[in-house]
Amino acid sequence: MSSPCDPRHAPAGDVSAALMMIDSRLKAVYDGKTGTDAEQQQLIDQYTASLGPGGADDLLDGACTLIYMYMTWLRMAYEDHDRDVIESVVPHLVASMRMMPKSVRPEAIPTMAGLVVAAGTGLSPSLWRRQYGDWTKDEMNPLEATAFLLAEHINRITDDRDFATRLISKALNRADQV
Repeated sequence: MSSPCDPRHAPAGDVSAALMMIDSRLKAVYDGKTGTDAEQQQLIDQYTASLGPGGADDLLDGACTLIYMYMTWLRMAYEDHDRDVIESVVPHLVASMRMMPKSVRPEAIPTMAGLVVAAGTGLSPSLWRRQYGDWTKDEMNPLEATAFLLAEHINRITDDRDFATRLISKALNRADQV
């Protein structure tokens, strides 16, 4: 029986734009810029404002697609070592978010953990979230943080700061060729 949250039924969204945002955050952190870069934030805000409602939804769906793809890769990597992806990733993700109280409000953490569990079990994070209503403004930073933390986790376990970005870029290139 097919789930209503099956990824085949989910919009992919604007994965390229979501990847660009996550990659720029990763590069800033790796360069030691942990504070908010006013210029970078202004560019992101301008870009997001230029999207309009449909574009913003596409960006949200793109971020969810990133989360799904990252969790799919992590699931395969952990299974190769006889480990469970949920057990290995979710506690670290939750602990990291709890250390980010300015960006991630405590009440958003269970939703983001659920989103990651959905992705880790092969469900569409976007469709899983839709069951509970529209995205809220307070969930935007936690969603970005979730995608960022998963990408950083992948980069750390591969010992390659660009692995997560290349992983998605290669998948997008293959999709374009088909």
